[in-house]
Amino acid sequence: MPTIERIDGYAEELTAIRRDLHAHPEIGFEEVRTSGIVAEKLKGWGIEVHRGLGGTGVIGVLKGKGNGGKRIGLRADMDALPMQENTNLKWRSTIPGRFHGCGHDGHTTMLLGTARYLAETKNFDGTVHFIFQPAEEGLGGARAMIKDGLFEKFPCDEVYGLHNAPDLNHGEIAILPGPAMAGADFFDINIQGYGAHGAMPERSKDAVVIATTLAQALQTIVSRNVDPLKAVVLSVTQIHAGSANNVIPGDAKLGGTVRAFDDGVRALVRERMRTICAGIAATFQCEITIDIRDTFSVLVNEEEQSRVVEAVAKTVVDPANVLTRATPKMGSEDFADMMQAVPGAYFWIGHDGSVPVHNPGYVLDDKILPIGASVFARIIETRLPVG
Repeated sequence: MPTIERIDGYAEELTAIRRDLHAHPEIGFEEVRTSGIVAEKLKGWGIEVHRGLGGTGVIGVLKGKGNGGKRIGLRADMDALPMQENTNLKWRSTIPGRFHGCGHDGHTTMLLGTARYLAETKNFDGTVHFIFQPAEEGLGGARAMIKDGLFEKFPCDEVYGLHNAPDLNHGEIAILPGPAMAGADFFDINIQGYGAHGAMPERSKDAVVIATTLAQALQTIVSRNVDPLKAVVLSVTQIHAGSANNVIPGDAKLGGTVRAFDDGVRALVRERMRTICAGIAATFQCEITIDIRDTFSVLVNEEEQSRVVEAVAKTVVDPANVLTRATPKMGSEDFADMMQAVPGAYFWIGHDGSVPVHNPGYVLDDKILPIGASVFARIIETRLPVG
């Protein structure tokens, strides 16, 4: 149950690549340096490289032995988050307000490790498409690549993706057949009331009071409109209003997200949000506009590809550490859009460290780089066997 010995031999180089990417993070659709490094590495290993899909996306094409016609896509995301890093790592971010706080630098590095191994061994019969995707963090990178003809130009019979998981133990791999990650909407609400002196509230249409009333009212959608057996989260994550202690503001802005595993529930929540905004606007005699954006699809792992991941994972880590009854995650992932076009599976690799992703103190454990690269590689060798 070992990682692939040849990939283990790359471990120091993979760590160096990952830490370099970590020190130079780039957010969605700005991954110019990152995609350049990816393209250079792939070309150096003799892999055919295509750039520009989805803006900064990179595709590597590698054909194996024989004349097999089956094609498999392996995908890694490349973007960082627009947040500050709060670690003391020697390789911490050198760019203020930019941080690989979700470990996409690790995902990119794992796929590079897989690409190098497969280019050197070619122990498969078929074609591998290495998909390095920009802008996963809510900016629609997967949809951008698909719109640019990803699967028309680089057809795939199945696709696989992965994510690091600090909530799992090192050496654990989780795969959940069926709905595994929630679909997500992002929303922004603008309130236009009427400002006044803080001592004269009767002359205002107080945007702060309207905003807090609206935020509270939106919470009733989950508790009073949605079937309690269907999981959904509605979170108001931003409220912006006011400029001085003695001024009642005339405008306010709210923002947030909705997560659910059922598209019917998502439609219900959207309808109720719009109705509540209209009702609050009428109550307070103000104007309220709401913009709701379908940002992530529900991620559904196909049964066949999930079983492939399960079987392959058991050859890389202790079979007892391969988890197939993991709890679905309310987090979202735009790889879901690729899996709506092509059947596939998405899995998680546990690592040391208890700080969650998207936290300023998050640290990726480099020891999982050969694990992820090995699982990807064995998926290819299993699904595209030679002779």
